[in-house]
Amino acid sequence: MAEQVALVIGGILGGLLLLLLLIGVSYYLWKRLCATFTYEELSGTTAASSAQGDAICPPDARTQASRPPGVPFVVPPSLQSRDWVPLSSGEWAQVPQDPYPAPKLLPHTTSSNLGDACVAGTINPELYKIPEDKSEADFPEGCLGRLWFSVEYQQEAERLLVGLIKAQRLHTPSENCGLLVKLHLLPDERRFLQSKTKRRTSSPQFDEQFIFQVSSKSVTQRVLRFSVYLVDRQRKHQLLGQVLFPLKKETLAGNCRHILWRDLEAESLEPPSEFGDLQFCLSYNDRLNRLTVVVLRAKGLRLRENTSFVSVFVKVSLMNHNKFVKCKKTSAVLGSTNPVYSETFSFKANPAELDTASLSLTVLQSAEGDRSHELGRVVVGPYMYTRGRELEHWNEMLSKPKELVKRWHALCCTTEP
Repeated sequence: MAEQVALVIGGILGGLLLLLLLIGVSYYLWKRLCATFTYEELSGTTAASSAQGDAICPPDARTQASRPPGVPFVVPPSLQSRDWVPLSSGEWAQVPQDPYPAPKLLPHTTSSNLGDACVAGTINPELYKIPEDKSEADFPEGCLGRLWFSVEYQQEAERLLVGLIKAQRLHTPSENCGLLVKLHLLPDERRFLQSKTKRRTSSPQFDEQFIFQVSSKSVTQRVLRFSVYLVDRQRKHQLLGQVLFPLKKETLAGNCRHILWRDLEAESLEPPSEFGDLQFCLSYNDRLNRLTVVVLRAKGLRLRENTSFVSVFVKVSLMNHNKFVKCKKTSAVLGSTNPVYSETFSFKANPAELDTASLSLTVLQSAEGDRSHELGRVVVGPYMYTRGRELEHWNEMLSKPKELVKRWHALCCTTEP
């Protein structure tokens, strides 16, 4: 009897659950059906209104409360200012807008200095012009010729790569003569590398590469010398000019190729003086009150051979009334009687002080420790202190402001320390 009652109760509960499930499914289907009827009614209404030939209003003519034709919902206020375009099915879709619109150009007045090229929004062609290479156009008067070359130092392999590119406006007596270049890595005068001979041209194109094996410790103490020779029919060599290029850290930095050019210089035919000679430039800028000294090179120095470590440097001193004002030194060059420096120094000097100021350039040889021996000296200045070529050099500097005046000077004998 109890089992029958349990079965009846279970059947009743199962029937109730099934009834609830049917009710839920029916409600869901009814909601879907209502939504479908509503969409079809709106679409039909819109299609009927469109079929009557009503003109489509542009986006600016619509009011904020209206919706685009064929859209079964009201457009939110934030989207009402956007454009809509018709599709092939009669529906409307939103026009995609450029996320980065181009700025509108504003009217500008042109500048008197730059002309029409500085109008905002336009391209100034002057900014994209490649600057002219003046190295092939500006040749000074009396130039013996110009040489183009390249240098690159490979730190790991300890190799100096020298490229001989070309030369222009060399003074050749006839087109039948040949031209060649010898490369020395000073102070080594014995070993050299030589280019191929170029004939029937005064502007030869070489495009040759040369390699010097030199350690990284001594490369900055070396000087490249390019000697340009004229070769006649008997194969005799006549020196036309030379280029001396000191290898500095700035030039060799970066492990990359540096293309350079230099004007040829004539070799001095005068024999060296008893104690050697020093070449330097002087210049005075009266606006900046700046006295500039460029120490170029020395030749024929009489080095002391009783020292194991030989290096030569130049000390430049500015004096006023024979009193020391300021002193500067060049870098030391190892073991050469003809060192090359090409270093520039500047001193502050008022125009009123030039009548009592003088420059003393002293060549010194370093020894072990802090000791140094004076090899020679030259003093340039006004009539109060100097005579001869030293006085002429000083006066020429004053007569040619802002120009470098270059001259050789014989070193004077100094007293023993």
